[in-house]
Amino acid sequence: MIITKQKPFEVIKECLRDNKKVFIAGCGECATLCKTGGPDEIAEMARMLREAGKEVTGGFVAIASCHVVGTKIEMKKLGEPVKEADAVIVLSCGAGVGSIAETYEEKNVIPGCDSLFLGNTVRVGSYDERCMTCGECILEETGGICPVTTCAKGLLNGPCGGMNNGKCEISPDIECAWVRIYRRLEKKGRLDRMEKIHEAKDYSKHTKPGVFEGEKYAKMRKRPEGGKR
Repeated sequence: MIITKQKPFEVIKECLRDNKKVFIAGCGECATLCKTGGPDEIAEMARMLREAGKEVTGGFVAIASCHVVGTKIEMKKLGEPVKEADAVIVLSCGAGVGSIAETYEEKNVIPGCDSLFLGNTVRVGSYDERCMTCGECILEETGGICPVTTCAKGLLNGPCGGMNNGKCEISPDIECAWVRIYRRLEKKGRLDRMEKIHEAKDYSKHTKPGVFEGEKYAKMRKRPEGGKR
């Protein structure tokens, strides 16, 4: 999921300096799990805004704010509370902000959170990064541990000469990613994988902005030869 943290309230308040009426939107997926954009966080944001002299017209938690069409439909159903607002604070990742900004182009749509990384939940309130969405996954070769993400240098072949007693050279508190990979493969009885030399990654597969259409959907959109869409 996308790990987020709320922006300092003073930053949010400054973004609203020219706005009086505010609507607050959250996300029922990642932001709710991170406790940055669920019902409790919306209620707390509303309280702080009112204390700062703002009028809060309403708030809601989208099922998944990054779902462009779904969020548009949800927000259009809200009616007056959104229409009355001249600004919308979005407590979600940047993708959710983008969805709502597209829906209400005439309003000041403000991100209430900073998006940090694609993360795994270790336990409630504790997250770590295990994938960088590089577009060319090699986890089958590395025992499910991504060296692009977990190695400080992103090495596809390791460990490097800076490894010391199983620790990364950038900190004695960080275990070397390739030592971890070695141990994982050893448990699987697949140490032969360590002998494989991985070629440099094809970073063209990690394009920005990324666009992907599933094969089935792409076929549906494809213009038939000699016909119309």
